[in-house]
Amino acid sequence: KINTGAKYDSKVFKKAVGLNGVGAKAVNALSSFFCAQSIREGKTKIVEFSRGSLTLEHQEEPSNLRSGTLITFIPDEDIFGHYHFISEYIEQMLWNYVFLNNGLTIWFNGIRMQAKNGLLDLLARNINGNPTAYPIIQIKEDDFECAFTHSERQYGEEYYSFVNGQHTTQGGTHQAAFREALVKTVRDFFKKDFDPNDIKQSLVAAISLKVQEPVFESQTKTKLGSQHMEPDGQTIRNYISDILKRQLDNYLHMNSEVAEAMLRKITQSEKERKEFANIKKLARESVKKVSLHNKKLRDCRIHYNSSDSRRLNTTLFITEGDSASGSITKSRDVNTQAVFSLKGKPLNSYGLSKRVVYENAEFNLLQSAINMEDGVENLRYNNIVLATDADVDGMHIRLLLLTFFLQFYPDVVKAGHLYILQTPLFRVRNKKKTIYCYSEEERLAAVAELGP
Repeated sequence: KINTGAKYDSKVFKKAVGLNGVGAKAVNALSSFFCAQSIREGKTKIVEFSRGSLTLEHQEEPSNLRSGTLITFIPDEDIFGHYHFISEYIEQMLWNYVFLNNGLTIWFNGIRMQAKNGLLDLLARNINGNPTAYPIIQIKEDDFECAFTHSERQYGEEYYSFVNGQHTTQGGTHQAAFREALVKTVRDFFKKDFDPNDIKQSLVAAISLKVQEPVFESQTKTKLGSQHMEPDGQTIRNYISDILKRQLDNYLHMNSEVAEAMLRKITQSEKERKEFANIKKLARESVKKVSLHNKKLRDCRIHYNSSDSRRLNTTLFITEGDSASGSITKSRDVNTQAVFSLKGKPLNSYGLSKRVVYENAEFNLLQSAINMEDGVENLRYNNIVLATDADVDGMHIRLLLLTFFLQFYPDVVKAGHLYILQTPLFRVRNKKKTIYCYSEEERLAAVAELGP
C-alpha cells in the first residue's frame, strides 16, 4: 500500500526528505526481485517480492546479527532494459551521506567511507589540494552547518548544499539565505559597504540544513522552496542569518589572520572587477557589432532563459571549425539546437585572469552567445556540448575548452550543463548492417559479428 509508513507521524521522522511513503514501494514495484530482511531484538524475518507482489514470507527465526535492515533488489529488465549503475555517481552520493552524518561508516565496493569533520571534510575533498585564500571556516549549530573558503584558482561561486541529507544541486531558500547572511556579516565585521559580488567571488561553500516538512520546487528535490524551519516557525532566512552573524563574527575576531586574508581576497576581487569594467564595456560593444552577422553562431529559435515548454531541450554544439560544423548544422533541429564554430585551437586559459575572457575575441563571443556572465539561471542553452573529433587534435581542443569552463564558469559545469559528444572511432559494415564502434574492443567484436 502506498502512502503508509512512519514518516506520516511527525513525532517519529521530524526532518526527513521523503514524506509520501512511496520511495521503497516504487523500488519494490519496479524490481524483478526485492528482498527485505529485518533484524531486531535477537530475531530476524525475511520477505521476498517480485514487481511489488509478495512471493515468499519466511518464518521468524532467532538471530545473533546486529540489529538493522538489509534490502536486496534487482531492477526489472523488462521495464528498464539493459540498465547499468553509474558507480561514480553512487560513490559520490554515499560520500555525501558520510560527510553529513558524523560517525557513519559505509563500505562500497571495497572502499571504506568515513569522515570525522562533517562538511569541512566534504569541502577539503572537493577542493582537492587547490590553493585557498585561508583555511576552511566551519560553523555548526543545531540544525545548520556550513563550511566555506575562497579559492585562489577559480572564479564564480561554488556550492554544495543539502537539506535533510538531500543534495540540492539547484540550491533554494537555504542557499540564498546563506549568501545573503554571509554578505551582511562580512560587511558589518569590516565596516565596509563591499559590493556583494566581491565578497562572493571565488567562494566555495558547503551548506546543510535540517527542516521539518520541507517543500521542494520539483519532484527531483533539487531545490528547496520552504520559507520556514517548521510549519508556522522561524523563517529559514532569519535562522541562518542569526547563526552566521553571531558565530562568524566571533570567529573572525578570534582569528585575525583569517580575517586579514579574507579582506585581501575581497579587495583583490574589487580591484579586478573595476579593471574588468572597462574591458567588459569594450567587449560588449565588440560583440554587438558582430552579433548581427556572427558567422560563428548558427542560433536556434528557442532558448533556455525563455518560458517555452521546450526550453530544457535547447542545446549548443561547439565544433572545431566551419567544416566540422557542417554536418551538425544540416541535421540539427533549428528550434532547439544551435551551433558555435571555433576558429581553431582556443587559447590555453589555465592560470590566466578572467580578463582573457573579454580580451580574447573567441572567448568573448562564446560567453556572450551562452550568456554565462549572468549566472546559470540566465543561460541561453540548457545543454552545452563539446563536439570535437575523436583524434588527438580533437581531444586537445576538448581539454582546452574544459579548462576554460572550469577556470571561469565552474557553476555551469557543476549544474550539469556541460557535455562531451562521444563520437565513434570506427564504422564496421557489410551489405546488411552498419555498426559504429567507440573502442578497439568494440571494433573487434563488430568484425567478428559481421565477418571479414
